[in-house]
Amino acid sequence: MEKRYFSIAEVQQHASAESCWIIHERRVYDVTTFIPRHPGGQQLLAQRAGQDVSRDLEGPPHRHSTNARRWLQQYYIGDLRRDGEEEGELEEFSQQRQAVRERRKTHQASDIVMDARCKSVDPDNDLVDWNKPLLWQVGHLREKYDEWVHQPIDRPIRLFYSDFVEACSKTAWYVVPLVWVPIVIIFSWYCYNELAEGKTRLFTSFTTEYSIPVHKYCFPLLFLIGMFLWSLVEYLIHRYVFHMNPPASNYYLITLHFMLHGQHHKSPFDGSRLVFPPVPASLVVGLFFAAFHLLAPGAVGNSIFIGGLGGYVVYDMIHYYLHYGCPKKGSYLYELKAYHVKHHFEHQKLGFGITSRMWDYPFKTVIPEENFEKSH
Repeated sequence: MEKRYFSIAEVQQHASAESCWIIHERRVYDVTTFIPRHPGGQQLLAQRAGQDVSRDLEGPPHRHSTNARRWLQQYYIGDLRRDGEEEGELEEFSQQRQAVRERRKTHQASDIVMDARCKSVDPDNDLVDWNKPLLWQVGHLREKYDEWVHQPIDRPIRLFYSDFVEACSKTAWYVVPLVWVPIVIIFSWYCYNELAEGKTRLFTSFTTEYSIPVHKYCFPLLFLIGMFLWSLVEYLIHRYVFHMNPPASNYYLITLHFMLHGQHHKSPFDGSRLVFPPVPASLVVGLFFAAFHLLAPGAVGNSIFIGGLGGYVVYDMIHYYLHYGCPKKGSYLYELKAYHVKHHFEHQKLGFGITSRMWDYPFKTVIPEENFEKSH
């Protein structure tokens, strides 16, 4: 494809949220489709439409990560032409800039020399064939998988060959509350009425001689305990299951990791895969209910369990909002969104809390506050 060149005046004609072009290091990008998903909010990017954002990417207040810069390359449409410059001069400048980038890559390279395609944002030249389901391909990446899966791309993912199975692996965000909120309400009413009968007692020993009656008004407390326990389960699953480190030699564990969570890190804005589909979710919920019923049978245990299920619904909705919502700057959700974006683009081994950073502190996985002076 022939390279295109734009003047500053041409770029400045696209200075709105409806058509947003920006300049970075004399390269021009059309980021119109990315505006609703920008971690700093729509307004922050829209205000810079038609402008050079090179200084903004370097900071302060925030120095953008390598992955964020890679992400930007997906929207590249051409180079900037200044008044009086000839195309020959522009080509020479482009070659010089490419040489500088290659030297940077060499300087920053680790002991493992990765396939050059692993760092590409061009789906047609990637390590996998994006025209085929990815689930059966990723296991063959072996030692290249970990770096590849943590280099995000703005593209929907297909996992399975079967259209039916593929459909079951996707869901719209509103399906989650439609399915689970009625179940939470019905079971909450059932547990409350069971407690209201006054027959539920909490035993303080292995005999029935010493027991404490559980009043119906204890249900909100039990429900909140369930939500609190879910927040811990949420953290543990995210850290130890979703972010397990599959051996490079194990095709099946790599495939399992990609199906559970790797596909989300590869394509973090695939809206059809941001919440847990009801079909597999019902199996997991059923297993949790069976295990919990063995450990804490009766109305008390059921009340705690249903609180945990409510916590799961809140988690899925917040997770979707952190990717697609535009919280007000300075709010709790704004800070949480910024924290989660750092987990995706810069600190994949830290920041496992979704609805809260609470469990990151005792487990020592808090994403460090950005020190701008040190980052330079």
